[in-house]
Amino acid sequence: MCTVTDSEKGFMAQPKHIAVLMGGWSSERPVSLASAKPCAQALRDSGYKVTEVDMARDIAAVLVELKPDVVFNALHGPYGEDGTIQGVLEILDIPYTHSGVMASALAMNKEIAKSVMAAAGIPVAEAKTMQRAEAAKKHAMKPPYVVKPVSEGSSFGVVIVSEDMNHPPQQLFASDWPYGETVMVERYIPGHELTCAVMDGKALGVTEVLSNSSKFYDYDAKYSEGGSDHVLPAQIPAELYEKIQKYSELAHECLGCRGISRADFRYDDSKDDLICLELNTQPGMTPTSLVPEMAVHAGYDFGAFVSWMVEDASCNR
Repeated sequence: MCTVTDSEKGFMAQPKHIAVLMGGWSSERPVSLASAKPCAQALRDSGYKVTEVDMARDIAAVLVELKPDVVFNALHGPYGEDGTIQGVLEILDIPYTHSGVMASALAMNKEIAKSVMAAAGIPVAEAKTMQRAEAAKKHAMKPPYVVKPVSEGSSFGVVIVSEDMNHPPQQLFASDWPYGETVMVERYIPGHELTCAVMDGKALGVTEVLSNSSKFYDYDAKYSEGGSDHVLPAQIPAELYEKIQKYSELAHECLGCRGISRADFRYDDSKDDLICLELNTQPGMTPTSLVPEMAVHAGYDFGAFVSWMVEDASCNR
């Protein structure tokens, strides 16, 4: 059953009641918990009544009983950012943060999101979608390439296949592979790791991510203390900076996003090759996360930023 922790501060005569949804049962449960805690505290400090809800299968019944004014969605991964919980909240008519059913479902499926973004003129990498067993038998494209689950986040299940590898990653054959049967095989883009958040349709700053743990921005680099260095604003040519902001706004718009999103890019300066990798409709809000840093750089303190998301919440998103 859902675990519920209630807390209230009397800064407002009739404070809004915010249910912060967190946890769940996806691979990204730890990320969700780490995102939710500072957001819940910031909302309390801003005068809201806050109930923390560790989501379980009885979530609809729990929310009916709680009757919150707004749901702050701090979930990550399947069920939390793929349109599933958004559909529940639409049925219950509870306003919620971040994107709605369709945008969440589109952005979570890397194959569909890539098709939509490419149709809008956003550059994406050559890719193929296939069953993981097929991807494990022989190289689906000439290395180097990347194999990633088609509907996961936080770099779970991502494997880089280097040029010197004679065969595909054999972990794809594992009987306990937890990331689904469909994977995407995508051309590897060397160079700079760049990302840009969009708030209410407008791009914030562009950050360059320098991973200290691997050749890409993996789970440890994202969430471990000291796992990466963030350069904000990114020290790149002004024309490239503006192009990333433009593509981030366009990706946010063409996928139908609302509230906050974050688009991730790779830039190979040897070929002047800028590629959009994906768009995240539920960016992390942990102490090491990128989007809160971008918000501060744009002039929002963390409390004001989280409060803006609550005041932006709605149904029919």
